[in-house]
Formats: sequence, structure tokens, C-alpha cells
Amino acid sequence: MESESIAAVEIFFFPFVGGGHQIPMVDMARIFAHHGANSTILSTPKHALPFQDLIKRDQSSGLSISIHILNLPENVDIANTDMSASPQTDTSILQESLQSLLLQRRPDCIVHDMFHRWCADTIDSYGVTRIIFSGNACFARCVQENVRLYKPYENVSSDSEPFVVPGLPEKIEFTKSQLPGFFRNQQNGHQRRFPISGKKEFGVVVNSFYELEPAYAEYFRNEMGNKSWLVGPVSLCNNNVQDKFERGKKTSMDEQRILSWLDGQTPNSVLYISFGSIARLTTDQLVEVGYGLEASNVQFIWVVGRVFKSTENDQTNQGSVLPSELEYRIRESGKGLIIHGWAPQLLILDHPAVGGFMTHCGWNSTLEGVSAGVPMITWPISAEQFDNEKLIADVLKTGVKAGSMHWTSWNDNPPPTLGRDKVETVVKRLMGGGEEVAEMRRRARELAEKAKKAIKEGGSSYKDVDALIQELKSMKKVGNPIDTLDHQMVSKELSI
Repeated sequence: MESESIAAVEIFFFPFVGGGHQIPMVDMARIFAHHGANSTILSTPKHALPFQDLIKRDQSSGLSISIHILNLPENVDIANTDMSASPQTDTSILQESLQSLLLQRRPDCIVHDMFHRWCADTIDSYGVTRIIFSGNACFARCVQENVRLYKPYENVSSDSEPFVVPGLPEKIEFTKSQLPGFFRNQQNGHQRRFPISGKKEFGVVVNSFYELEPAYAEYFRNEMGNKSWLVGPVSLCNNNVQDKFERGKKTSMDEQRILSWLDGQTPNSVLYISFGSIARLTTDQLVEVGYGLEASNVQFIWVVGRVFKSTENDQTNQGSVLPSELEYRIRESGKGLIIHGWAPQLLILDHPAVGGFMTHCGWNSTLEGVSAGVPMITWPISAEQFDNEKLIADVLKTGVKAGSMHWTSWNDNPPPTLGRDKVETVVKRLMGGGEEVAEMRRRARELAEKAKKAIKEGGSSYKDVDALIQELKSMKKVGNPIDTLDHQMVSKELSI
């Protein structure tokens, strides 16, 4: 009975302004609210717009969740609200507003995105328990840490020669060309470590589930020394059509048109293609994808997103990147549905007609594909996407590789074009049936069932959410040291 007298845990969630990080953290805040925490999402006036209706619906259903707007100078905001802010976006203009908030309200914990690089010192100076959200899987963190630690790429003679990443639970191979630029450029003195540990954070929350990557969850915790809670897949908190359709942004195509088209297809016959909100393909690459899809004779939904502009004066726009005759033939044949811009990905992936997913291997997309039980065509481009490809194709064996071999930063020229013949071949391989694909589908369905069980009462992620809340409650019960110690002592206490 004594524990019932303790007030509910109050948690601030401070997402990054890019959609790939904002969307899952909003879902995470909702999950913690479902578990009884008082969740507050910190955002800017414009960046709160895409999810404010979602939060209002949660409030009307009785959840203790809210949005706190961080004040900005008049007519100023960070980046834009098209969900495509790059990891390099500077958000430090929010520091003063965050400080003002912490002077007024002292939460039990702040979960902040790792790309708010400035905010750790600010939060620590107020003695608030701080947890990091990285947006990646344990697998990717383990791979990158061991590449950084052992430098196996130094022993190869070319960018295309494969090497094994030492120390991992399984044999994982890379080529030097697939590594992020900060590894390849170390001879110039450039080296970077992912900002996961080394300061005073209380731990790390991971949008994953234990059954997906058990060996790497253990390695991340025990070998790398990260106190962590696996709380995903967070996207599974969206369990109605309206939530799925409005998640992120409103699409340019009516949901009923999308669903009606899918309803007219046979089960597992449709390939869904999306390269995420940040990746930029050249017009030439999009054309090759288009002709490859057409030649494959497979039904598909294709999200045509951002296009790489070679110069500042390049006037390429999303509405005219495909040859008009190609787009016309696709639409007239009924073989494909083309969506320009944003698409309701969860709604599409969950439809029984969808039997494959061509993806850039961003972690959100990867995990959403896993949760839907859909095998994938992996086409990584940047960030930790090549790591995610290895997890899907080599470890879980629920996908086939398109053949992408060159890691490219967001601002660099895109990698060499994969031709239409390669696109056609890999699409036919995944969507054409056969024993190999049947086995992939079986494994994918099993993982999807495990994902759904993980977030339900008694599941691994459900237990991790409760475990974190209970730990924060225990700190509240005994009296958080921030209430009695000065800030210097707090910093010392939290670093132990």
C-alpha cells in the first residue's frame, strides 16, 4: 500500500526535430503514459503540429500525456517540419527555454535524443535523471563500437575487400566502402564515437525488443556496459487506422484510395518501396528503380521521396522526377500506386496484400517491417543502415540485398546507380516465391508475433518499461539526491 501513495513518475521526452527520431519518441512517450507515467513531450511550435491531434486523442482516452512548447524568438524555428532534418541540425537555440522549464518543473527523468548534443550538460546541471534515446538497435551499436575499438578495416587492401568485425556473437562482414566516412577518414585525424556513454546519463532506452536481437542486447548491456531498457517496437502503440494514417505527416493521397487499391490485390502480392524521409536519390536512380519495377511485373506501392539536387540552382521537384510516359504507363496498367512525398507506412505495411518491403534500412522502417512480418529488400545508404542490412539479411535472414555497397553522407553525392536489371532481378527474387522466400516469410511472421508479444503485458518490452518506471519510483521514494545536494555533488553522484 505504501507504494500507492507515491506520486506517478513524471518523465519529459525531448525528441529531435527530424522525423526519424521525433516519431518514435512520441510513440515512446505514449507507451510510458499507458504504463501510468505522466509523459510530457517537449517540442517547438511548428514541430508539435504533426502529432498534436494524436496526443489530444490520447488525452481524451484518459492518458496522462501532454505537449510542452519550448519558446523561441519570434518568427524563429529550427529546420523545417517536413520530417527531413539532418542529424547535423543545431538545436541549441532551445537551451534557454529548456533551462526556464527546469527552473519551474523538476521531472523525475528526462529522455532526450542523442542529437541534442548540447543538452546533456544543461540537464545534468539541474541534477535531473537523464536517459538517452539513440534511435538505433543494439546490434548497430555493438557493430560500430567494435569497429571503432578494433579497427579491422586497417587490415584490408581495398575498399571492396571484406573483413570480419571482431568480438561479436556472430560472424559479421563488412567492406570498408560500407563504413561511415568518419572511420574511413581516420588517417586525417577524424574519429567519432556515438554519444551513448561517457557522461552522467542514467541509461539508454532502445526502440527494439529482446527477442529480435538477444545476443546483442546482452552484449550491449554486459560487454559494453550500457544500462539499457528495450521498450519497442514503439510503433505498435498505433493500433487504429487514424493513428497509422496521421503518424508523422498527412499523406498527399487519401487513405481510402490507398486501402481500396490494396484491397483489390491478392495476399503477399504487393511490394512496398520507400527510402525514408532523409535519403535523397538522384533522378537517374529513381528512373532505374521505376523501369526495374515495371519490368518485374510485380504489383507495388512506391513512395517517391526527396531528390538529390546537384547544385543550388537545380530546380528538380518531387512532382516531375519520373519520365511522364513511365509514370503514365504505371498508373494506366494498374500495376503500381505512386505516392509523392509522405506515405502512411504503418497502414500500408500492415495490409495483408503487402508481401515485401524495399527499404533504405533506417531503423524505424526496419523495425516496422519486422513488426508487420514482411521480408525486405535492403538498400542501405547512410547512417547505421548498412548495420541494419546485416541484421536483416545475414542474422535474421528475412531479407535480400539489393547490392548497395557505398556508404554516403546526407550531403555528399549519392552512390553509384543500381541499374534497372539489378532492380528487376532482386524484386523477382523476393516476390517470385520459391522455397527461399517461403522460409523468409515464415521467419518474418515469427518475428512479428514475437514483436507483438513483447509489448503486451508479460512481454519483454512491457517488463522493461515497468522496470524503468519502478526504478524511478524507488528513487522518488527514498528521496532523489538532487533535492539535498548541490549541483556539483549531483554530477559526482550520477557519474558513479
